[in-house]
Amino acid sequence: MAVKLRLIFLLVFLFSIVFPEVASAGAPRVTADAAVLIDVASGQIYFAKNYTRRAEPASLTKIMTAVVAVENGRLEDVVTIDSNAASESMGTIIDLRKGEKITLGELLTAALVASANDSTVAIAGHVGGSHAGFITMMNSKAAALGLFNTRFVNTNGFHHPNHYTTAYDLAKLARYALGHPKFNELVQTREATIHWVEPPDREEKLRNSNRLLFGLYEGIDGVKTGTTSAAGNCLVASATRDGRRLIAVALHSDDRYRDCINMFDYGFKVVKPVTVAEAGAAIAGVTVNGGIKDRVDLVAENSLEIRIDPDDLPNLERKITATDPVAAPLNKGQYLGHCVYMLQGRELGRVRLLAAEELSRPGWHRQMWDKVFK
Repeated sequence: MAVKLRLIFLLVFLFSIVFPEVASAGAPRVTADAAVLIDVASGQIYFAKNYTRRAEPASLTKIMTAVVAVENGRLEDVVTIDSNAASESMGTIIDLRKGEKITLGELLTAALVASANDSTVAIAGHVGGSHAGFITMMNSKAAALGLFNTRFVNTNGFHHPNHYTTAYDLAKLARYALGHPKFNELVQTREATIHWVEPPDREEKLRNSNRLLFGLYEGIDGVKTGTTSAAGNCLVASATRDGRRLIAVALHSDDRYRDCINMFDYGFKVVKPVTVAEAGAAIAGVTVNGGIKDRVDLVAENSLEIRIDPDDLPNLERKITATDPVAAPLNKGQYLGHCVYMLQGRELGRVRLLAAEELSRPGWHRQMWDKVFK
């Protein structure tokens, strides 16, 4: 009997190695130190691991570099390469040379498709007037987007103690960036050829560093890799299936591609839509002072659907914030509060709560009766 049990355990172990996405149950297996999976349309978090922990972003920094560039520059602008961009030789570069001319759009392509570090320096000098000026623009944009755990010191993600972000901030940034058509186009481009204005015969063929774009997973449409010795292997990825687009972030990962694939499988295959509130359905009730009734139901203003792992339904929490007691008279449909649905401290959705009926004050004779006998 013991031999049979050992054999069964061995088979289960081998099965989990060969087919990890099938053998796994519940939350996805993720090797990354920090990770998060969100829905692009709603911003809802489906999975999180140390998602607010400070981490180095490496070349994921270039997501913000690109956002600032497309919002503050013109892609057709011709950029003259200065000594700062020409002297950048670390990591991936397109070998920009002082005095050459190339459009901002081509520099942006090099930054997002090939992760070229020298192109981001050229972008910064042109759009920001200086590297320091551009960094100020990057940090201002981060603050405007509510990325309060993010700070930039450079345009390309080189190690610096004051250059940091979080998995969640990167997911929110990517969600915002994908709203820019040019950004959305470039981060799903597998290969591209960029051309210089001067010298006119110079060109460079680029290949995207995001391996997921090359058929490793159905529906992949972005976003960006990042790698340094301090940050480790990082990836922000996006995928779309059946009209739903998800963003997965893996920071300092042992296998960034498998981590994101596992998160996508969880989001697309395990997470299901659940209606937690029906329009007009009673959610709670509050006390009424001075009315013909001493209590009124609070009903949902609209139906609310969230997406959740069915195994997490018992852990779903409701937090009701409402005025209690309220004073009559009340109008039917009067706003009296809201209900927030939460999982592990994270908000999944909320619905406004309205008075279910009209409640007037009682007539004078009823008021006298109540004063005497209550």
